[in-house]
Amino acid sequence: MSGIHDNSASHNSTAALPAGYTAMEMKAAVLHEAPGKLVIEEVEIADPGPGEVRVRIAASGLCHTDWETMHGYQPVNLPAIIGHEGAGVVNAVGPGVTRVSVGDHVACSWSPNCGHCFYCDQGQPILCEVAKDAQGKGVLFDGSTRMALDGDPVYYYSLVSSHAEYNIIPEQAAVPLPQEFPLDRAALLGCAVMTGYGGAVNCARITPESSVVVVGCGAVGLSAVQGARISGASTIVGVDINPLKLEWAERYGATHVVDARSEDPVELVRSLTGGRGADFAIEAAGQNITIRQTLEASRPGARVVILGKTPFGEEVTLPFFTMMGEREIVRTSYGMSRPRLDFPRLANLYMAGRLLLDEMISMRLPLEEINTGFDELEKGNVARSLVVFED
Repeated sequence: MSGIHDNSASHNSTAALPAGYTAMEMKAAVLHEAPGKLVIEEVEIADPGPGEVRVRIAASGLCHTDWETMHGYQPVNLPAIIGHEGAGVVNAVGPGVTRVSVGDHVACSWSPNCGHCFYCDQGQPILCEVAKDAQGKGVLFDGSTRMALDGDPVYYYSLVSSHAEYNIIPEQAAVPLPQEFPLDRAALLGCAVMTGYGGAVNCARITPESSVVVVGCGAVGLSAVQGARISGASTIVGVDINPLKLEWAERYGATHVVDARSEDPVELVRSLTGGRGADFAIEAAGQNITIRQTLEASRPGARVVILGKTPFGEEVTLPFFTMMGEREIVRTSYGMSRPRLDFPRLANLYMAGRLLLDEMISMRLPLEEINTGFDELEKGNVARSLVVFED
């Protein structure tokens, strides 16, 4: 198609790709069934269409939401290339692309927005109707996919599909970053760091000298701890049942940690806050019991942010009193982020030594070992694992 800038060799597309497109082969981790493991396949990926870019992926993070999808807890059209936390270099651009150019370093955002639907006009781009419809169907904004396997379509995951050598995404999903910012760290911004940091800074709006409790100290919770530290909170309590994650929480800025298997986190938080509870409470584990603990550990009038999510369709039950006392309870999926503004800010915080990202990367794996990375995630042995691709 005219307007494509690419140095890669192409050949005629399969019938599964839109008419008029050419395609190239790439290696990708494909989910064929859920529950199931990922299978490394040679997949065809087309040229980018209007308003789209192709990114050569440098690193892709293994997120718990990916794991949930592999285990059948989140709906997805199959076969699919999952992964929604990626970064790389723009390899080709489609007609009409103005926000990025070939050679730009970018982090992928799983929440691009069209800019003109009802919710975009309301100033709530995270709820973009066009993006939500595409995500639910496993396609791009135009309703089609750009990937095929043996003549059949391969579907998208959260408009990113980063567990592959390349992806094609809307240009709104490709957020430019400084060239000196390492691309493996950049991958972390796409989900875990943005969600946790944004939950603390954008959503909770933590203030200096305040008290904060973070329940669940995985990658998202650890990023919330960092957001609390950077915001100037004086008391930061990390809660988990994994001693390793509690060690990480202390490293990232928690002033106190508690193993909820052996000590009541609610009582500890109250003992540290004059019996009242935390000014700000953040939940990042996605379980009924942790949501209740977060609410009970917050003081009357506190702002409570729910970042974790339960498996699709699972009900949450709570005593009504946990929501009383003028508590302001907010649920956010992406930390109220504005990726084009927030991703570069996070990169600058890292380069200034204020945001810790190196320490969050527990494992770097080739694509062929991606299932090992998810096994370690399930065991709770990693903060974040990355699939990394050779330059």
